[in-house]
Formats: sequence, C-alpha cells, structure tokens
Amino acid sequence: MFRGVARNHQSNFRRLVQVLVIGSDGDHCPANVYEAAQEVGAQVASHSAILVTGGLGGVMEAAGKGAKDKGGLVVGIIPHEDMRYANSYCDIIIPTGIGFSRNYITAYSADSAVVVGGGAGTYVEACVAYQKGKPIIALAGTGGTADKIANTFLDDRKTVKVLSASSPKDAVDQAIEQAMNGKKGVRYFQNVARMI
Repeated sequence: MFRGVARNHQSNFRRLVQVLVIGSDGDHCPANVYEAAQEVGAQVASHSAILVTGGLGGVMEAAGKGAKDKGGLVVGIIPHEDMRYANSYCDIIIPTGIGFSRNYITAYSADSAVVVGGGAGTYVEACVAYQKGKPIIALAGTGGTADKIANTFLDDRKTVKVLSASSPKDAVDQAIEQAMNGKKGVRYFQNVARMI
C-alpha cells in the first residue's frame, strides 16, 4: 500500500511523485473527457505516483476511478467541510472548508499538473500551479481549458510553458518526467527573489 513516502536502500525514505489532475467538474464532463481522465488516473498509478485531485465529480472522479482500478493511491482535497461531498474513489479525503481557495492547496501539494478539459475553475487552478512554477501538461483534444492553454504561457512573465500531450499516457509520462527532472519555474523564483 502507498503511504506518501517509500523506503529505499540509500536512506530511510523517498518522497513519491504527486500528480494533480484538474479539469471539468461533474456538471460539464462529457463521456470522452471522463474516459480520458480515467486513463490519466490509471497512468498515474502505473508510475506508482500519488494522484491528487479536488475530490469531487467529473474529471476528478474519473481520474480517481482509473487510479483505483490500477491499485493507486488517491488524495481528494475538497472545498467543503463535509467529507460526504468527496467522490467514492478517494483513499484520503482532506476536507478544507475553504471553498475553492482549496485550489492553492491542490496546486501547491503537487509536483506537476495534468489538465483535462475544464472551465473557469480549472483555469484558476492551472494559474495557481503556474504562479508556483509547477510543470503543467494539457491533454489536447479534451476541449475547454486544456485546449486553450496547451503550448502557451499563461502570462507575459513566461513562468512555465504549458506543455501539450496527445494522449493520457503522453500527459502522465511528461508530468512524471517534469516532476522528477524538469526545472520548476526558474523565472518565477527569480521574480520572487526580486520582490523580497
């Protein structure tokens, strides 16, 4: 069973990669987007990474289902105080009670983010990840926010370029690679250093 950290031979613990999957909520998640998110979740689990979501319906639920079907660990960070709002695929539910300000928690907790479809809420969450300098991969062809932000910078600071993926496997492969080896928002950290 996953525990967030795993023992290795050189040291007592190593941190597992945490991949945030964001996208369309249950009220506007067509079947093709749900299926794509489910495969994204399965791919996250196949890399022995932890899936982090906002814990609700649509893409969040689908990714959780895909990860659970492959034996993965799913963390749902929900905007409500009541844990009953979380989808049934969450192994760990974190009820924040802070509304959609929880997007800061999900984005800051992840090592990288995969965007599947999505609307305004997805865009906000992607912007939080962008401001933090997290790698972001948009699954092209899923519509909404993912298609709008693929291969772009979210502002003129050019903190991190949103990468584009052609398939769920490609999206997760890039998310894992970027999380483990990519440079996380070098310009962001330079900007922060100037503000201090």
